[in-house]
Amino acid sequence: MVLVSHGDGIFGWGRAGGDRVRGLRSVAAPFVTPGPSGVAVRTRLKCLTSDDEKVLRLVGGHLGSLASKDLKARCRDGLSHSGEGWAVRKRELTPLSSSRWAGSITKASHDQWALARRCQLAHIQNLETGVRTIEDRLALPVGQKGTKKAPGGYRSQREWHAKSRRLRVLQDRLASVRADREAGLVHIVRGGKRLARDRQHLEAAQLTESVWRGRWEAERWFCQADGESGKRYGNETIRISPDGEVSIRLPAPLAYLANAPHGRYVLACRVVFAHRGAEWADRVAADRAIAYRIHLDTGRERWYVTASWQLPVTQTVPIEAALAHGVIGVDMNADHLAAWRLDVHGNPTGSPRRFFYDLSGTREHRDAQVRHALTRLLHWARACGVKAVAVEDLDFTTEKTREKHGRRKRFRRLISGMPTARLRARLASMADQTGIAVIAVDPAYTSRWGAQHWQKPLTTTTRKTTRHDAAAVAIGRRAQGHPIRRRTTPPPQHRSDAVGHRTVQAALGVSGREGTRPRIPGPRTRSVGAGRGTNAGNQNAQHRPGRSAEHESWKQDSLPLSP
Repeated sequence: MVLVSHGDGIFGWGRAGGDRVRGLRSVAAPFVTPGPSGVAVRTRLKCLTSDDEKVLRLVGGHLGSLASKDLKARCRDGLSHSGEGWAVRKRELTPLSSSRWAGSITKASHDQWALARRCQLAHIQNLETGVRTIEDRLALPVGQKGTKKAPGGYRSQREWHAKSRRLRVLQDRLASVRADREAGLVHIVRGGKRLARDRQHLEAAQLTESVWRGRWEAERWFCQADGESGKRYGNETIRISPDGEVSIRLPAPLAYLANAPHGRYVLACRVVFAHRGAEWADRVAADRAIAYRIHLDTGRERWYVTASWQLPVTQTVPIEAALAHGVIGVDMNADHLAAWRLDVHGNPTGSPRRFFYDLSGTREHRDAQVRHALTRLLHWARACGVKAVAVEDLDFTTEKTREKHGRRKRFRRLISGMPTARLRARLASMADQTGIAVIAVDPAYTSRWGAQHWQKPLTTTTRKTTRHDAAAVAIGRRAQGHPIRRRTTPPPQHRSDAVGHRTVQAALGVSGREGTRPRIPGPRTRSVGAGRGTNAGNQNAQHRPGRSAEHESWKQDSLPLSP
């Protein structure tokens, strides 16, 4: 289960709501959403013979050529695509493969076209944001300083001129992309745009032409099949038995390579799924749908098979039950996760924990680092008996643009390297298996207010509390519904009502409870009755001994002339 608290202007899991107090962003109430909807596990195909690899390459190459032609036809149809056109494409592919292979190819083409349309819309929105930002800054005088909420004018006339030229470039790009979207035209590269560009820069990519050609062909292969419930072992095209035997239904032109009845080819290896193997075996035994994909990792020269299936919608957990044993607030940073455990009253207990990771290197290395850090976090949560973890609902897709941050390249690289979406998806999936709820809160002012109210009080002679540790406390308190501001120290007994009075804590329903306390004139204690305290700040009006003499000019009394 995933508990989400979303603020105004934040992307991802949340919903906007609440009131604005003194220009601050609103903070919405948390709500519960279901966990992950699917599972994908991968294992290696070991001990393949030369004949097995030859068959896999022929099948992948043949089906990959059909997938390229079908994707071209789907892109040509554009917005005029219909179910009848889909059926026509499938019937054309069936004699060259099989009915199930044709269904998998056409479905993959449709999904890829839909993904390209969504990316096209995101690109349009990004260009519109850049154009709007540059136009606003060009309208300001050169050298005008900006504010915290809006940037000012450009620093010099030279920069103003360069940005005016860039504005024309972005406007031309925006007009071109809008025209493509209205016409239903998308641009897709089977095999990847980055790999296609490496062909023109082999030295920079540290590749030879033969190595690049091998990777290009492997990326354009197609060897994946959707599952079907009720069929044997959940898939008729790529079938894996409970004992790990892998067999493939060969396309019609390659049926002469079959080594098993009904045009099938059985691989010599046996596979075992180490992760979620019991769950996979239960689905196979019950003939429930499982989709498979066979692919080659050209960097390692290893073959892999990926099994995926859908998960039923799980019942959500009430937020009160998730927070019954406290919460762990987590602040995500560029190189570590800062975490602190809070009790049910919002008080930090124990010592803060930090889970470090290294986001340099390849994509697989970064992903492994994130998974390892989240695993240690969840193990610590289970050891503490906590049933909820609170994280910020971060999304930097609109915060890392060149037009917004300008010359701050280091900051742009920093936020671009933070895997917010991947960490959020990984945490939701891994926490669902451990029975721990994930609470995503609005990240508004958590670092600032955490450092203001919690960093100094939590620092001791043996522990130095960082700004990130204080932000973790603020995140956990916001997930529990408490204000981030901590209670003030009670006044001494000789000033107020015997230490029992605290002035800052506000109820949950009070508007602006996380804002600054307003200045209220008048008496500060309950001992002064109504209508009194007019001269509470005037010490002279209270006729205290010695006070008047301290504030008036000194005048010597006349000396007596006689004893």
